Amino acid sequence: MCSRLPRTACLLRLIELCILLSHTAAYFGLTGREPLVFLPAPFSNEPPTGKAHLKQCEQMTLTRRQKRMCRREPGLAETLRESVRLSLLECRYQFRNERWNCSLDGRGSLLKRGFKETAFLLAVSSAALSHALAKACSSGRMERCTCDDSPGIQHREAWQWGVCGDNLKYSTKFLKKFLGQKRVSKDLRAQIDSHNINVGIRAVKSGLKTTCKCHGVSGSCAVRTCWKQLSPFHDTGRLLKFRYDTAVRVLSITNTATGETELAGPRRQGQSHRSTDLVFLEDSPSFCRPSRYSPGTAGRSCAKDTSCQSLCCGRGYNTAMHLTTLSCHCQVRWCCHVECQTCVREEEVYTCKNT
Repeated sequence: MCSRLPRTACLLRLIELCILLSHTAAYFGLTGREPLVFLPAPFSNEPPTGKAHLKQCEQMTLTRRQKRMCRREPGLAETLRESVRLSLLECRYQFRNERWNCSLDGRGSLLKRGFKETAFLLAVSSAALSHALAKACSSGRMERCTCDDSPGIQHREAWQWGVCGDNLKYSTKFLKKFLGQKRVSKDLRAQIDSHNINVGIRAVKSGLKTTCKCHGVSGSCAVRTCWKQLSPFHDTGRLLKFRYDTAVRVLSITNTATGETELAGPRRQGQSHRSTDLVFLEDSPSFCRPSRYSPGTAGRSCAKDTSCQSLCCGRGYNTAMHLTTLSCHCQVRWCCHVECQTCVREEEVYTCKNT
């Protein structure tokens, strides 16, 4: 399955398809409508004990070298699964109001093309893996890495004070080794996939902030400890969605000076595209009707005044009345107890028509 694909793109596709389909989707029973913040995190903060991780590594569709790395690092299998969970939930959240809503249906066919959606999937997958690895290091779930290398702070002090920084430096280095990135391929699609994967990694790096904590008597800041901390992955997802909205279509040209194949797009501000731009090869389908790439938009919920016209592709929408229950007339009782009544509200629900 991977023999004809660039190695970096192949791994992310297999992680996305195989682990996601066999573990994440089955575990959650996701529909794509769930609020991001209410979805549970099923993975433990503790590394698996004994040889449990060996079985997890074997269940994943990885290369022999990657499986060896997985077996050597007990926390890696869980981290890979966590990265898939992150990328899936964030993708569905960012595209919840779009015609393509990051559906699992048709994803295999989608990943074989050079659409904007393919670019986003590769970027969000690599970003989630980079983010999850860095967090696994700082939380102690990975044995071969610890806190970030912030100057002036020892790892023992970091654990004691609760200021263990997210180790993005190790995460990026390990990720490149795990993906087996080597010299740039001359194949256009391989170059595009590699570029979009790196866009995801850069998006995570852009969210790395310095956080400080004071130590001293009565809250004084006699000693200040600073460390690196990643932004919530939701911020990374929002940035990548912006990159998707402003993605650049590229083609292949030959550099007359070096004779090598390069990517080129419409020139803007003296350059065709930047290292932070998502790039794609071909226009996306409409995603309105069922196809090999998506199940279409029939039956999708929409907002009457904002999204129904676009989401329903001009087919119109059905209106139905639903009864919903909610807490109301809440009062605070002495002490520290809130009492609420249950109210029933009738609201209109809009769904896209089939024809």
